[in-house]
Amino acid sequence: MRRGWKMALSGGLRCCRRVLSWVPVLVIVLVVLWSYYAYVFELCLVTVLSPAEKVIYLILYHAIFVFFAWTYWKSIFTLPQQPNQKFHLSYTDKERYENEERPEVQKQMLVDMAKKLPVYTRTGSGAVRFCDRCHLIKPDRCHHCSVCAMCVLKMDHHCPWVNNCIGFSNYKFFLQFLAYSVLYCLYIATTVFSYFIKYWRGELPSVRSKFHVLFLLFVACMFFVSLVILFGYHCWLVSRNKTTLEAFCTPVFTSGPEKNGFNLGFIKNIQQVFGDNKKFWLIPIGSSPGDGHSFPMRSINESQNPLLANEEPWEDNEDDSRDYPEGSSSSLAVETET
Repeated sequence: MRRGWKMALSGGLRCCRRVLSWVPVLVIVLVVLWSYYAYVFELCLVTVLSPAEKVIYLILYHAIFVFFAWTYWKSIFTLPQQPNQKFHLSYTDKERYENEERPEVQKQMLVDMAKKLPVYTRTGSGAVRFCDRCHLIKPDRCHHCSVCAMCVLKMDHHCPWVNNCIGFSNYKFFLQFLAYSVLYCLYIATTVFSYFIKYWRGELPSVRSKFHVLFLLFVACMFFVSLVILFGYHCWLVSRNKTTLEAFCTPVFTSGPEKNGFNLGFIKNIQQVFGDNKKFWLIPIGSSPGDGHSFPMRSINESQNPLLANEEPWEDNEDDSRDYPEGSSSSLAVETET
């Protein structure tokens, strides 16, 4: 009876957590819906008097709005990709691993299993990266998200504003969402500014639209500052072919820690996220190369181009097997990884 009560309570808490996790998304959706109303109706249809100006404003606004909403939708509802079955321990291997009491034997068992897999990164102590929750050997750049309760391929961070884990399957969409969000805020701020000045100087009558126009400029500028910082940071990460987690904790390879281990050069780094076909770079359609389980490495390219070996490795490193607490890398993103 007591056990059943505890299970019911635990299930109820999980349900509440799932519901509450949608609150940040709901806040963003409500702000966007209000901004749509304020811009389209209160500014364009009520405040703007010139018919030509109304048409131009509305056409450009809706073109940006469509891509903004499309990329936000894709960022939210594109599920994180998990490692395939060959990285999971078989039932026999799992039993052997769990029944073995000697840590050094367990470590050697993982080394033997990893030899059959395309795995080249290690923990800070040099051990094979193993997830004891999902019971799998982690592919390179894969991490366990404590919020999603799963291992995510090329995990970047868990973002509460999309209520999703950002990784291999949706990192391109997340970057596009940031880009179109910045453009959306910038467009609203630049087109609203002249009418803000007119209201400020009293050149327009003080009607209901005045509040919406003034507040629209304030909200657009506030979000623009936050988003442009976050977008700039992720542009830097893409240019270096790093994830947020790799920027904070240097990846360790079989040869040792190397902060530029996946850096292939500026153009190739961009292609690792957006693909080779440039016509898909601005459209939220999956075009990232590979399957997310293995990635080109700098060490392989150094043999073809010795100039890539000029940079010195970063010596700071932490053990990859530690649990990462839920925290914020910026005002709009949270890194939650174990």
